[in-house]
Amino acid sequence: MTSAKSICAAAALAFIGSAALAQDAKTGMVTQIDRLNGTIAIQQPQDGTVGASGGSGTVKQFKVQGVSLDALHAGDQVTFTPSGDTVTKIEKKK
Repeated sequence: MTSAKSICAAAALAFIGSAALAQDAKTGMVTQIDRLNGTIAIQQPQDGTVGASGGSGTVKQFKVQGVSLDALHAGDQVTFTPSGDTVTKIEKKK
C-alpha cells in the first residue's frame, strides 16, 4: 500500500510541476524598444470576436530578462513568453 501512495504522490507532483512551468506563448507587434532600460512594449491582438474589427489591441510594457533586443525593431511581429511583467523568451516571426 505504501508504494501505491508513493506512486500517486509522485504522479501528482509531476503533474502540478509541469502545469506550473507551462507558460503560454503569445503573439504581438513590437511598438517600442528601450534597450538602455531593458524594456519592450508589445501590442497584443484583441481576444474574442466582439469589437475585434476595431483593429488594435492593448499595448503592454514588459521588462526583458535574459533576452537580446538587438535583432528586434518597432513594427516586428513576435512570439513571446511572458512571466508576469517580464518577457523571458521572444522570437521574431518570419
